[in-house]
Amino acid sequence: MEVPKASDVLANELRERILDGEFPEGTALPPERELVSQTQMSRTTVREALRILEVQGLVRIKTGRAGGAFVQRPGRDSVATSVSLLIRGQQIRLAALLETREAIEPFCARLAARHRTDADLDRLDAANKDIADPDGSLASFLQANVDWHVAVATASHNELLTGLMTALSQAIYTATENEDFVDAEVRRTTVRAHKSITEAIRAQDPDAAVRRMGRHVHAYAEAVLQVDDRTEIEVPDA
Repeated sequence: MEVPKASDVLANELRERILDGEFPEGTALPPERELVSQTQMSRTTVREALRILEVQGLVRIKTGRAGGAFVQRPGRDSVATSVSLLIRGQQIRLAALLETREAIEPFCARLAARHRTDADLDRLDAANKDIADPDGSLASFLQANVDWHVAVATASHNELLTGLMTALSQAIYTATENEDFVDAEVRRTTVRAHKSITEAIRAQDPDAAVRRMGRHVHAYAEAVLQVDDRTEIEVPDA
C-alpha cells in the first residue's frame, strides 16, 4: 500500500482551497510558520508543498520582508506549458500535431470572427506585416507565422483553445524551422491566406473564416508532410 508524502497531502489540500476560491487571486497564503503550527508538519514539508504549488502555477513565491506565497490563477500560459511538456515528453509525431491543428484552428477562426476586438485586429495586422516582409529571414517569417496563429486563437477569447494553439504552434515551429519547403512561393501563398482569413475575421464573417482557415491549415499540412517523413519531433537540446 503506497502512502502519499506529507508534502503532497498538504499541497493537495491547499490546491483545493485555492481552486474553491477560499484564497482569492493575489492574496497571500498563511505564512510558513502558521502552516507549520496548523498542520503539525515540519517546515521542510511545508516548503516542499509550496514549491509544488509554485511549479503548478498556483502560487508565486516572493522573498524578503514582504514575501510569502501569493495565489495566482492558472491562465493560458499554464495550459500551453502543460501541453508543451506532453508534446515533448511523448515525442508526439509532427503529423499528429498538424492533424490536431486542422481539427482545432478553423473553430478558433470562427470564434475570432464572432468575438474579435480592435486590439485583436491590431495583433493580426502586425503579424501579417512581418510575414509579408520581403527581406525577412526564414526564422523571422516562421516566428511571425506563429504570432499570427496565436493571435487568431487569442481573438477567439477562449482561454483553453488559446493555450492549446500556443503550444501547438510553437511545437510545429520547432519541428519545421530547419526545413527547406518554405520557399518564395510558400511565403506568397501564406501571405495571401492570412490576409484573406484576417479580412473574414475583420468582417465578422464566421463561415468565411472557418472555411478559409480550414483550407489554409490543410494545404500547409500537406506541404510539410510531402517533404517530411519523420515519425517523431526532433527535440532540441535545452
